[in-house]
Amino acid sequence: MADFDPQKLFDLKGKVAFMTGASGVLGSAVAKALGALGVKMVVTARRKEKIEGLAEEIRGAGGTALAVPTDVMDKANLEQSLATVQKELGPVDFLLNFAGGNHPDATTNPEKLFWNLPREALSYAFDLNLLGTILPCQVFGKAMAERKQGCILNVSSMAAYRPLTRAVAYASAKAAISNFTQWLAVHMAKEYSPAIRVNAIAPGFFLTEQNRYLLTDKATGKRTPRGQSIIDSTPQARYGEPEEIVGAVVWLLAPSSTFVTGVIVPIDGGFDAFSGV
Repeated sequence: MADFDPQKLFDLKGKVAFMTGASGVLGSAVAKALGALGVKMVVTARRKEKIEGLAEEIRGAGGTALAVPTDVMDKANLEQSLATVQKELGPVDFLLNFAGGNHPDATTNPEKLFWNLPREALSYAFDLNLLGTILPCQVFGKAMAERKQGCILNVSSMAAYRPLTRAVAYASAKAAISNFTQWLAVHMAKEYSPAIRVNAIAPGFFLTEQNRYLLTDKATGKRTPRGQSIIDSTPQARYGEPEEIVGAVVWLLAPSSTFVTGVIVPIDGGFDAFSGV
């Protein structure tokens, strides 16, 4: 690279990022960090009240942020959001697909046998995670294809590497996101521009609103048997802190990774590397 400048390896200032699922624990941590680095953040969730405070916090710290309510399952709504962002901030450089989650009825337990999991709950988990990633990629990826540049970051999971007991729909959907990430990376580079990159992170175990009381006892604050099993299988012997995914996100978005596409980066304290032997 003739114009290689090590001072700009992690320079993101002035870039525009559209983030789905910004109201979650991990999404909000990343949004605030990127905002502090000078990225113009567009934070989204289905309800504006869930993201207004986040946008205000980013602006209060000297950053730029818009709160744009968006339903990742509604392509027409996604197209409206894209038009809003383009009008307010200009072209979107980064798409961060943090929307996702599970449905309690799509998870097995002694009372909920696999054979009886309702189709509606399974569809909810599949659609929210997989289609909730694919549809934004269609809308924002098309705009990137027209500009011949851009970066898409998806969120997979340790459940895609090592299927977790009980979380059948969630694990299957996250495995599909990993596969889709690699497919889209090749598609964008071969069909549109090698300057369009598509990658994913695969977080290990972090305490979020969805899993907090699966991993810790609500009354005592101590680890549940499931939580202890996870810690025993994590070489660093702890849960991750939300801010600990920021470094990998910055690397995958920044000029430091211009030759990186189609990868899924574990952020897991060694969970995937541990065999237990």
